[in-house]
This record gives sequence, structure tokens and C-alpha cells, in this order.
Amino acid sequence: MLLLVRLHLVGFLWNDCSLSNVLFRRDAGAFAAYLVDAETGEFRPSLSAALREFDVETAHLNIAGGLLDLQSGGLLPDGIDPVEVADEVPRRYARLWAELTESEHIEGTQRWRIAQRVERLNHLGFDVAEMDLRRRPDGSVLIQPKVVDPGYHSRRLLRLVGLDVGENQARRLLNDVDHYAAERGLGRPGSGGRKDSRVAREEVVAAQDWLSQVYVPVIAAVPADLRDKLQDAEVFHEILEHRWYLSQRADRDIGMAEAAADYVNRVLRHHPDEQVVLPSPDDAADTGA
Repeated sequence: MLLLVRLHLVGFLWNDCSLSNVLFRRDAGAFAAYLVDAETGEFRPSLSAALREFDVETAHLNIAGGLLDLQSGGLLPDGIDPVEVADEVPRRYARLWAELTESEHIEGTQRWRIAQRVERLNHLGFDVAEMDLRRRPDGSVLIQPKVVDPGYHSRRLLRLVGLDVGENQARRLLNDVDHYAAERGLGRPGSGGRKDSRVAREEVVAAQDWLSQVYVPVIAAVPADLRDKLQDAEVFHEILEHRWYLSQRADRDIGMAEAAADYVNRVLRHHPDEQVVLPSPDDAADTGA
């Protein structure tokens, strides 16, 4: 539902949301969804509640139909009820839309609820640029979040080190860049906000240093015969996770090189190859390729 909500936030009416026109890619332990068929879609200055409800109901019916097709073909795991899963679509959409757009009244002594609202949005995959805070005559505060544009972290990482990755992957990598820079007293690329030219240069230097000293050596440590298991950024994310578990178990800080070697031998080597869908020779001929 994140994809549909993001589209509605920018005024895009899909008109034909279904599993068949969505691409899913791994993104730091989760999956990122991408619209791949926008033929039926249209941009509008804003979307009324009725138009959004129409899109949600279309998604509800199409997803149910798609899952039933998978079930009839024996491609759906046992225990998954297609109708039950599809029925969650309107409910999850409503909760997510409310979390992103509704104002919330808090008492003057409940400022902690502002941080709680931001934490919930972060958990959903959104980052808050600022909060609109308005004090009411009764002493309560009206809060409404202003979320940053989609792709904020991936664009930032691309600008700093030239890596084009998913949004969750970029967020995780930037956090690692930030820790690396802080440990060495360098600029802090993950901090965001407006910066003067000196600080901007420092964060680029720190990010480039992290790229050459941390990211590239870790990826290079993956044997050539295992490189097709996962995308590089996903491998790095999983190594960070693996390092955390190893450090917790050993009650000491495990280095990246040690964590990478252990991950390759104990996890990645047994990971199934990613399936890549390539066009058939007939498809290539039809397109003139």
C-alpha cells in the first residue's frame, strides 16, 4: 500500500492497480514496489476522497483476483487466504493515509507524542522534513507531519558516492557512512539539512573515504561465483545485520572484514540465486532489438 499512498500524495490516479503491473525489488531486507504500467494512470492537481476510494477498491479486487490465479496455479504457499489478504488492502491503506495526512491534537504536557508520531512514520519508511505545530487557545497543540519526497536518501547517496540503490538500502548505507565519519571526526553525510560549502565538502570527502575504505573492500571480498546471489547493496546491508548479530553473540565489536567472511561462508553461499527475467528471442525480435 505504500506505493499507492505515495502515488496519491502526488496526485496520481492509477485506475488499474494490480499485482501484474507492479515490480518488486529487494530493498534492505524489505521489498520496494515500483509502478511498471502507467497506461491507465493520470495526474490531477489533487485527488478527492472518492477518487482515492475508487483506486483502493480497484486494487482490492485486482489483488484478490491475482492471488486467486496464483493459488489455482499452485504458486501460492499453503495457509494464505487470497480473499483475506486482499481484504487487508483497504484497511491498511486507510491507516497509512491517516498516519501521513491527518492532524493530531496533543496536550501541552504530551510533547513526547510528537517524537512518537515521527517514529511511527520512520517505521513506515517515511522521513519527516518538519512538523507543522500550531498551538490552540485551549493549550493543546495541532501537529501535522510534512514528509520528504520519495527517494530522498537514494538521491543523496547517489550524489555523494555514485551508488544507485533502493531507498531503504540508501538509508542503511548512509547510516553506516555517518557512523564511519563520526568515529574518525570527519563530516557527517547522514545529517541532512542546509549546510555551508565547507561542511558540504567535508561530507563528500567522508563519504568517498567510506566508499573506498569500507564498501568497495567488503563487496570485493565476495567471490565471483557468488556475486549473482544478491545485489551489492543488499549484500552490504545483510553483512551489516550479520555483523550486529556476531558482535552481540561475541560481546565485542566484530570488524567488517571478519563479518563479511563469516557471512559469505555461512549465509550467502547457501542463498538461492536471484531470478532475473530476461526477454525471449521472440520478444527481442518484435521490438527490433
